[in-house]
Amino acid sequence: MAKNILFTSDDQKIRDAFSDKNWGEIKAHDSWQVFRVISEFVEGFEKLGKIGPCVSIFGSARSKEANKYYGLTQDLAYKLTKEGYGIITGGGPGIMEAANKGAQQAGGKSVGLNIQLPFEQKANDFIDSDKLINFNYFFVRKLMFIKYAQGFIVMPGGFGTLDEFFEALTLIQTKKIGRFPIVLLGTEYWSGLMKWVEERLLADGYVDKEDLNLFRIYNTADEAVKYINEFYARYMLRPNF
Repeated sequence: MAKNILFTSDDQKIRDAFSDKNWGEIKAHDSWQVFRVISEFVEGFEKLGKIGPCVSIFGSARSKEANKYYGLTQDLAYKLTKEGYGIITGGGPGIMEAANKGAQQAGGKSVGLNIQLPFEQKANDFIDSDKLINFNYFFVRKLMFIKYAQGFIVMPGGFGTLDEFFEALTLIQTKKIGRFPIVLLGTEYWSGLMKWVEERLLADGYVDKEDLNLFRIYNTADEAVKYINEFYARYMLRPNF
């Protein structure tokens, strides 16, 4: 006797990928998708084009306020804002909320690039109302993180945080963007990954020794702010707002 099988939304997405579609269905779906992607690019470019010097801060949406990295992130964003930088985050809870909160407390620009997800993510309450953008596509959102930031801070996080870190690092390594400063904050958290990078990637010849100089690892907000300021002091550049 045949049994009724209940498919989850994930199952359905896989089944849809293998379903037969005629040319008209494909053309209609893809055309509307193109327009939707373009609309997200346009909104991002228009809102962020005049934002001024900013630092993107990446980190977990799951970090609670009692987490030590939440307080560290809030302090870091506050100090960066006082130095004249705006703060860009993924717009959600956790580390992102802490960064936006610090930026607002310092009276600076607080930008949120929120992503629409079926779970976990909704915009936090510390984003400037005119600087909140909601995205459906991760790749458009990631472009905005990179294009409008003059530095990157990577706090502890999961797959999404690692993706954002390695995206920025790869673009700098391949010279697709300038060598902007990247800081990993929290040596205790990042030491295991760095050990693997050195013992596997470097030892096996998949990266060069010089590539490991493309980022820094610190423990305190003051160290991170000092590094970013000293980095731009070499070019005689300072934030202008």
